[in-house]
Amino acid sequence: MQRFHLHLVSDATGETLSAVVKAGLAQFEGFDAVEHFHAMVRTPKHMDLVLQAIQRSPGLVMFTLVDRSLREQLEEGCRNLGILSIAVLDPVMDAFGRYLGAESMGRPGQQHEMNAEYFTRIEAMSFTMAHDDGLRTDDLHQADVILLGVSRTSKTPTSIYLANRGIKVANVPVVPGLPLPEELDGLKRPLIVALTVSPDRLVHIRRSRMRALSDKEDSSYADPEAVADEITAARRVYLKRGWPIIDVTRRSIEETAAAIYSLYQRRQEELAAS
Repeated sequence: MQRFHLHLVSDATGETLSAVVKAGLAQFEGFDAVEHFHAMVRTPKHMDLVLQAIQRSPGLVMFTLVDRSLREQLEEGCRNLGILSIAVLDPVMDAFGRYLGAESMGRPGQQHEMNAEYFTRIEAMSFTMAHDDGLRTDDLHQADVILLGVSRTSKTPTSIYLANRGIKVANVPVVPGLPLPEELDGLKRPLIVALTVSPDRLVHIRRSRMRALSDKEDSSYADPEAVADEITAARRVYLKRGWPIIDVTRRSIEETAAAIYSLYQRRQEELAAS
């Protein structure tokens, strides 16, 4: 692995910058970034400290700064050090400006303002945590999305990821020999999505889980034949109910959530039309 220093400079939390960098780095194999994270940089004095850190560990500098004076201070400092600096949001802001015919407000951390959207996300997160793994099935009608799947199909992390986008998610386990909650019948508002996975992949995940828990008990939980039967039986239930099925075998949590979000948006459009 070829290592290099990467300085991330932001006048807010830096979440946007981190997401962009993560997506970019994923396209390059054989490189290991030593990240230096500089968040909430909002004063010239703080920027001086950032430039000192960059000088100590020279490397690529990527930033999201809306304050022009701080931006110029960083860019000038990097030029003096002979270091490349990149404003990652410039193409996006330029495109918005040209299309909307307006200028940016230039206020850092605006996306994290405690507005209605912020409180919607908090409410969604609270709902999702309270309805994890089959808890509180009495009010499933209040969910935006309901996820079903056998054990270890990434229901919980996917639910949390969606909740962070303001979607109230309940996830319900599909357990061999146990009926699904009666509350699922007749639901009209929530989008119900079933998650499935290949038997081989699920066996691998479950065995890893058992090793992590030091569970040496012989069980059908990770038995290949039993797992295959479990997945087949669950799929029959999904198809009988007409629920959309997403195979998570080769999907990351983000990719699964994106597929669900697309289905959710389509569902909202259908509800609005009706």
